[in-house]
Formats: sequence, structure tokens, C-alpha cells
Amino acid sequence: MIMMRLGLQAQRVFHSFSRSLSGHSVSGVLQIQGFGALWKSPSAFQSLRPFSMSLWPSNIHLQDYSEPNESWSPEMRQLYDQYIALCEVRTDGGEVKTGPWQKLPSYNRTLKHGIVAAQRPKTIDPRARLFTRNVEEKGAAFEYVVFMNDQERRCVCVFQSGHLLEGPPGYVHAGAVATMFSTVTTTLSMLFGRVLTANLNLNFRSPVPLGSVSLIHSAVDKVEGRKIFVTCRMTSIDESKLYTDATALFLSGKLGHVFGTKSV
Repeated sequence: MIMMRLGLQAQRVFHSFSRSLSGHSVSGVLQIQGFGALWKSPSAFQSLRPFSMSLWPSNIHLQDYSEPNESWSPEMRQLYDQYIALCEVRTDGGEVKTGPWQKLPSYNRTLKHGIVAAQRPKTIDPRARLFTRNVEEKGAAFEYVVFMNDQERRCVCVFQSGHLLEGPPGYVHAGAVATMFSTVTTTLSMLFGRVLTANLNLNFRSPVPLGSVSLIHSAVDKVEGRKIFVTCRMTSIDESKLYTDATALFLSGKLGHVFGTKSV
């Protein structure tokens, strides 16, 4: 979760440097998924620090794993298109503006390009990969995309489980379900800055069919000082079937004591 949070701080840097990184695919859209900067609004990041260009590997290529691919089912693609349509609104004058929802990109590496990487590069294992994005075979494990509505302090994730996530025969492993809940609730809590997970309590109501598409809705319930209380539920795509629901508690604040630095 900390890795996810810190990686977002690099997102605007990716945007700023995109024109200077010739020959590489870098998205300039201010979107986030599973990484970390201070997501205050769809168009602004805060607490950003300058990066030295020497920190960037010469062969950097950022693949957004939340983009549609051939493994996506028609249901997955339909829901993706449905929420993408909410990311832009057209005014009466025909002008296209940013809508209330924003798609968040998802990469397989975060800490390598984050603040901690700049401060403690020797601690980073170059083999490390984000847990939900460490399988190269498309559709084999976690296929998902998150859409954020920061005004309403909620998000929705469209999730398709792959064959490598099996628990009971024909159903998704409970640990894979918990992983997605952790991913989605942490992403939402990052509206309030750097966070640490203090508690995640899940109620497994019904098994999730392996290979199916489900929706994960998460919302901020309340905020008390540094404490952020979040609710979350996973349902079938028509929301008639409840698979799992959960509550989560996050603590916001500086994480320097975790990484052994004073400024993080």
C-alpha cells in the first residue's frame, strides 16, 4: 500500500517529462491507479519534489495495465466504456470538459520512480513488481481498472478474475478478493494524502465465480483527524449479487518513520 501511495508522486513528473522522453510511451493524463501522490483533484498534485533526470533509466516504458486488452470479456469492456464516457462532459456550447470521473492508470512498478527511490535507491530491488501486476500473461490474474470521483469521495473498480486466482474449484481465492479490496480502498483513501492501512475487515457473503466480472464500489464514510473510514463492497455487474463487503481504516500523515527518512 505504501508503494502504491508513493508512486503517485511520480505521475505528474511523468506528465512534465513526457515531451522530453522521446521514443517512449508516457501518458500525460492526470490519472492514478494503485500508486501514490497527493490526489487532491483530477488536475492537481501536491507535495511534489524535483527529480534528477539521472534517476530515469534510458529504456523506461510505461505500460498502463488498466487499458483494454484481448483478454477482456464483452462485459468488462462494456463497463469500461460506460465509465470512460463519464470522464468527459460536453457543455451546451459544445466544449468538452473533464467530467466527475477520472480513469486511473495502473503500472507494474512504482517505487522505482518514486520519492523513496530518489532518497534511498540502493534499497530498491530491480526485480520488484506490483503484486497485482506481476503476471505478464493477459487475463491470467488480476484484470481491473479503477475510476475515481473525488468530488463525491468514492471510486469504482471493474474487476475480471483470471484462472491463476482460483481458490475453491471454479471460484476466486479469498486472498485475491482481499487483495482487490486492499487495492481499491487504499486508492480511495489517498484522496487525503499519504496513508497507512490500520484495519481491513471483510465479510465474505458469496463466492466469486472464477473468470467473472464484478464491480467493487468504495466510499469514504467519515474522517476524524488522521483517521479515514472507508466502506467497500463487491457485487455482480448488475449489483444483484453481493459477494463481499468490507470496512477499512486508514491513517494519514508522513511516513518518514516507516522508510527511515525525514521528508517522506
